[in-house]
Amino acid sequence: MTNPDERNDPWKEATKCYEDFADEVVVAGETWPEEFKFDYIGKVFQDGFNQSTGDWVIHMDIDNLFHEKDKERLRNILKNYEDYPAVAFPKFQFFHPERFNFKSKMCIAVNKKKFPDIKFNGGGDLCQPTIENKLISPDIVPYEKIIIWNYDSMFKTKRIISKDRARFARAWFSSFGDYGDRGGPTEEEAFKAWFQMIEERYAYHYLKMNIDKHPKYIVSRLSNIPENQFGHNLFGLIDKNKNINLNKLKQTYKNYIKNYLLAK
Repeated sequence: MTNPDERNDPWKEATKCYEDFADEVVVAGETWPEEFKFDYIGKVFQDGFNQSTGDWVIHMDIDNLFHEKDKERLRNILKNYEDYPAVAFPKFQFFHPERFNFKSKMCIAVNKKKFPDIKFNGGGDLCQPTIENKLISPDIVPYEKIIIWNYDSMFKTKRIISKDRARFARAWFSSFGDYGDRGGPTEEEAFKAWFQMIEERYAYHYLKMNIDKHPKYIVSRLSNIPENQFGHNLFGLIDKNKNINLNKLKQTYKNYIKNYLLAK
């Protein structure tokens, strides 16, 4: 967590959530360099894991929260899976407070007591948990329907996003030799590529959520998003994208039903 106020990260809200849920809160990444390679992300995650003293370590990006209603249930769930290296949870991604999509299953709870040699060096982004260099896939560990509420770039301005995306594009290039879908090294190129990705993803954000149903830690901030921050109207995308695409609507609900409502 580096310069969270400057980056408009919801760190105060997230910290209150984590302190409610955890016996200890370990902060990592406080001295993140301006320029870095992509594997640095996994090294930061590893540092947090190594510092943690509990039986289970839950890796939370600063834009991810749990809902207060899941506190006791989460503790009980982890007690039931003492022989597993990890537990996966569903991630709901919000660009706007009242719309979301099921994004993915995430292995964010890892069993340090029984698997102390877990490393965060796997997956395409080089920061997913592994054991003996084998990825701990969400598909091979227990999956429980405790939502990870992800607020992505909700509170960031165009300037903050542009700078951040350019840094990560350069980091990707430093590690892999190309920019992939990240545009390029400049803020203009990186923002353009990011916004194109947002447009594509927001086309699937048909699921609705009232603001007062969000985790209590962040409701006030969601209710008062300034006009210059992304979550206010997605930099005009909400007004632009009001037509319903039936195929994408069906796909959104099919994915939600399969991976959340009916998942076991």
